[in-house]
Amino acid sequence: MKISTLILTLMLCLMGGTATAETRYASDQLEVPMRSGKGTKFRILRMLPSGTALQVLGKDASSGYTKVRATGGVEGWVLTRYIMNTPSARDRLAAAEKKLAHLELENRKLTSSFGELETQKGSTDEQVASLTQSNHRLSQELDELHRTASSALAIDAENKSLKTHIATYERKLQALQQENEGLKDRTARDWFMVGAGVVILGMIIGLIIPRIRWKKKSSWDTL
Repeated sequence: MKISTLILTLMLCLMGGTATAETRYASDQLEVPMRSGKGTKFRILRMLPSGTALQVLGKDASSGYTKVRATGGVEGWVLTRYIMNTPSARDRLAAAEKKLAHLELENRKLTSSFGELETQKGSTDEQVASLTQSNHRLSQELDELHRTASSALAIDAENKSLKTHIATYERKLQALQQENEGLKDRTARDWFMVGAGVVILGMIIGLIIPRIRWKKKSSWDTL
C-alpha cells in the first residue's frame, strides 16, 4: 500500500514538472571560422556570421574543407558541411518578413485604391443615371423640335401658297383697277360727248326757235 502511494506521488510530481516546463529554441546565430589552411591547426582568419555570401574557389574532399573568398577579398578554408547552397534560414526568414511587409503594404494600398474605386463607381453610377435622364429629356426635346419643325414647314408651305394667291389677287386687282380707269375714261368721254351734243342741240334749238317765232309773227301780221 505504501509502495503504491509512493509511485502515485512520483507520477504526480513528474506530471507537474512536465506541465510547468517552458519551450525554448536554439539560436540561429552561428559563426563559422575561416582558417588559413585545411584543418583546425591552422589559424582563424575570420569568423563568418551565418548567412555570409562566399565565393567558392575550390574543394578538398579528403580534408572536408572548401576554399572560399569572403567579402573584402579575404580567402581561406571553411568546413564544407558549413557551406549551404541557399541562404540561411534566418536570412530567408528576414527576406520573407520583408517581402510580407511589402505585400501587406501593397495590400493596404490596393484596399485603399479599391475603396476609392468603389466610391468613384458610386459617383460614376450617379453620373450615368444623371446622363441617362438628360439624354431622355433631350430626346423628348428633339422629338418636340421635329414636330415643331414639321409644323413650321407646313406653315411655311401654307404661307408660300397664300403669298402665291395674294400675288394672283394683286394682279387681278391691278387688272380691275386698269379696267376701271379705262371705264372711267370712257364714261368721261361719253359724258363729254353727251354734254357737247346737248350744247350743240341747245345751240341748234336756240337758232331754230327764234325763226319759228318770227315766222308765226309774220303770218299773224299777214292776217
